[in-house]
Amino acid sequence: MRRVLPILFALLLALAPAAGFARPGLGHSYGSRGSATWSAPPGTASAPGGASPFTRSMTPNYGSQGYGYGGYGYHRPLFGGGMLGGFIGGGLLGLMLGRGFFGFHGGFGFLGVLFQLALLFWIGRWLFRNMMGAPAMAGGGFARGYMPPGMAPGGGSGYGGGGRQTLAISQPDYQQFTQVLNGVQLAWTRRDLVALQAMATPEMVGYFNEQLSDLASRGLRNEVRNVQLQQGDLSEAWSEGGREYATVSLRFSMVDVTYDQAGRVVDGSDTERVTVTEFWTFVRRLPGHWILSAIQQTR
Repeated sequence: MRRVLPILFALLLALAPAAGFARPGLGHSYGSRGSATWSAPPGTASAPGGASPFTRSMTPNYGSQGYGYGGYGYHRPLFGGGMLGGFIGGGLLGLMLGRGFFGFHGGFGFLGVLFQLALLFWIGRWLFRNMMGAPAMAGGGFARGYMPPGMAPGGGSGYGGGGRQTLAISQPDYQQFTQVLNGVQLAWTRRDLVALQAMATPEMVGYFNEQLSDLASRGLRNEVRNVQLQQGDLSEAWSEGGREYATVSLRFSMVDVTYDQAGRVVDGSDTERVTVTEFWTFVRRLPGHWILSAIQQTR
C-alpha cells in the first residue's frame, strides 16, 4: 500500500487542471486560416513542433488530411473499436453500477476508486494522442532579406494547387505583424472592442469579447503589459480568393497578471515576465492592411 500511494498522488496531480491563461485567446487555438484552416502550419525555428489544432473555428471542416488521421474532421470511435471498446465500455458500466472499473473494488475502498479513475485517465490520454497523430511538417523557405529585430524567415511552404499561390513577405509586412501583436495586447488590456475590430477579423473579435465578458462576470480583469517580441519565424504565406494570408510563430515576453475587483493579484505576477510562443495568422485584402485571423498554441 505504501508503494501505491506515491503513484496515485502523481496520477492525481496529472488529473488536476493546469493553471489558467489570461492573455488574449486564453491559451487556446481559435480562428481561421482560409482553406488552410484544417491543415497543420509548418514548424519553425522557434516552434519546431508546429501548431496545435484549432479548438474553435467558424470555417467548416470537410476532413482535410493536414493533421494526420484524416485531419480535424476525422473522428475515430471515442474509445476505439472491437475488443478495446468493449473492454473500456464494460469498465465504465461497472463504475456506474457500483462494481468498480473492470468489476474491481476489492477491499481498497476509496483508494481503489482513485486508482481506477487514474487508470481511466491514462487510457483516455493514450487514445487522444493516438487519434490526434503526429504534426505535419513542411520545408522550403523564402529568400532571406532584411527584417525587423526578432523576425527571421522560416520554412514557409506555399501551395501550388487549389487556387492557392505562394506569397512573398517583405519588411513592411513584418512591421505590421509586430504592430498588430502589440496593438491586440493593449486593446485586450483596455477591453477596447472598437480597437480590436480594427486589428482582427469579426470571428476573433467575437472570441475576445466572449473571453473578456467571462472574466468580467467573475469579477476579474486581465492586464498584459510591456510586450517584447523576441523571435518571429514565418511558417507559411499564400494568397487565395483575393486575400493574402501569413502564419508566423511569435515568441514574446510580457507581464501577464489578473486582478480581482479589490485589485488583488489572483493569477500571474505584476512584476515577473512570462514568455510564450504562439502561431498567429494574419489576413488582408489588398490594398488593406494585415489583421489577425487566428491564434494557435504550439505543440
